Amino acid sequence: MKKEIHPTYEKTTITCACGTVYEVGSTKKDMKVEICSNCHPFFTGKQKFVDTGGRVERFKRKYGRE
Repeated sequence: MKKEIHPTYEKTTITCACGTVYEVGSTKKDMKVEICSNCHPFFTGKQKFVDTGGRVERFKRKYGRE
């Protein structure tokens, strides 16, 4: 590798909105994320289906199929 052209690689912390903190290596310092494997529905198995605004009903009314 050529010297002085690559960013510095250092330990940093990633903080999720749920409060989980991970320590990883990165070129950026102290990142904040909205969702992680601790709170993501795919990993937790607690997926919620929220039909806000009646989208499913509007679709059924518009296309007339059930």
